[in-house]
Amino acid sequence: MSGTGGQENRDRAVLRRLAEQLAEIAALPVHKQTIEGWKRLNDLKPGKPMIYIYQEPWHELDVEGELTLQCQDEFCRGVELEMRRTLYKWRHMRGDMVVEPWFGCPPVLHDSGLGLQEDVDIVRTDEKSDIISRHYHAQIKDEADLEKIQTPQLTYDAEATARNYQRLCDLFGDILPVRRCGVGSMYYAPWDWLVGWWGVQEALTDLVERPELAHAAMERLTNAWLARLDQLEQLNLLGLNNHLITGNGGLGYTDELPPADYDPAHIRTRDIWAGATSQIFGVVSPPMHEEFALRYEARYLNRFGLNYYGCCDPLDLKVDILRRNLPRLRKISMSPWVNVERGAQAIGQDYVFSYKPNPAVLAGDVWNPEQVRRDLRHLLEVTRGCHVEIILKDISTVRYQPRRLWEWAEIACQVSAEFAL
Repeated sequence: MSGTGGQENRDRAVLRRLAEQLAEIAALPVHKQTIEGWKRLNDLKPGKPMIYIYQEPWHELDVEGELTLQCQDEFCRGVELEMRRTLYKWRHMRGDMVVEPWFGCPPVLHDSGLGLQEDVDIVRTDEKSDIISRHYHAQIKDEADLEKIQTPQLTYDAEATARNYQRLCDLFGDILPVRRCGVGSMYYAPWDWLVGWWGVQEALTDLVERPELAHAAMERLTNAWLARLDQLEQLNLLGLNNHLITGNGGLGYTDELPPADYDPAHIRTRDIWAGATSQIFGVVSPPMHEEFALRYEARYLNRFGLNYYGCCDPLDLKVDILRRNLPRLRKISMSPWVNVERGAQAIGQDYVFSYKPNPAVLAGDVWNPEQVRRDLRHLLEVTRGCHVEIILKDISTVRYQPRRLWEWAEIACQVSAEFAL
C-alpha cells in the first residue's frame, strides 16, 4: 500500500508543478491583448491577421523530455498530456494561442455512435505516427444498407463527472482552478463519415448514377445527428465554446456570443459556434455541393449563433452557395488548393478568410524559412482588406526537426505584425 501511496504522491507532485507553470503563464497580461485580437477578427473589425497552429505531429516534437509523461495513473497521465502539450506550444509555437486561468473538466458522456465503423485497410509510413492511408471497404451499397445508420443515444454519467471534478480539484485546484465545462465541440462532417462507410469512388459515382440513394443517406444521417444535438440540449450538456477552435479555424472569442439573453445555467445552440464540412466535395460542382451537402448541413448549422464552414476542400468558387444557405456564417476555410485572389474577392469583408497554408512546406528535404516568409507576405498582400486568420494544421511531419515548426510560428507572427491595421 505504501508503494501505491508513494506513486499517488509523485503523480500529484508532477501535476502540481505543471499547474503552477500554467497558472503563471495564464496570469500574463498578453492574453487579454490576444483575446481582443481574436474578437476584432471574429467580429469583422480591423486588426492584425491572427495565427493558430494545431494537429501537430506530437510524436516528432519531444525535446529534452518536455513531452515525456511521468505520471503512472491513467487519469493523471491524460491530464499531464494536456498540460505538457499546452506548455510546449506556449514555449515553442504559440502563435496567437491563449492560456486560460483554469483547467476544464468535461462531462463524462457515453455515446452509442452512428451504428457503423470504418472497415479499412491501412498503410503507415511511420509506425510512431497516427497519420495513416486508408482503403475503405464499402458497407453501404443500396438503400437497405442505410438502416445501418443509427441515431446516437447519449447517456450522461453525473457521478463519474463529479468524481473527475473532485479529483482534479484535489490534485491542483488550489493552484489552477478547475471549471466544469459542457460539450463545446460542435461539428458536422457528413460526407467525411459517409465515404468511410461507402467508399470514395463509389459515393461520388452514386451522386450521378443513384442520386436518390445519396439524398436518402444524407437525410438519414442528418436526422440522426440532429437528434444527437437535441439530446445534448435536453441533458443540458452544451457549453460555451468561444475559447475553443471554431470548426477548422482559429479561436472563437467574440463579443457577439453568447447573446445578452443567455442563461449560463442552460446553454442553447444559439449561444455558441458550430462548424461543418464535406471535404470530399472538393471535386464536386457548386450546384451538386449545394444539393447533396450544404442544404443538409444548413439544417444543423442554422441552429447555432455563428458558423464556420469548410476544411481542406477548396471553396473559392463556392462562396455564393454558402452565402445563400448560411445566414450566420462567419468564417470560410480557404485551403491550400484555392485561388487566393478569387477567394479574397468573393469573401471581401463579409466573412473571415480562414487561410490554411500547405503543411508540406515543413516536410521537404530542405527547410526553407525564407520561402515561408515570402509566401505569407504574398498571401497577406493579396488578401489586404480582408479579415484574415492563418491556420496551420494537418501537419503530418516535420521530418523529426521540431525547430521547423517553431521557426514557422515565429515567422508567421512577424509577418502578421507587418500587416496589422
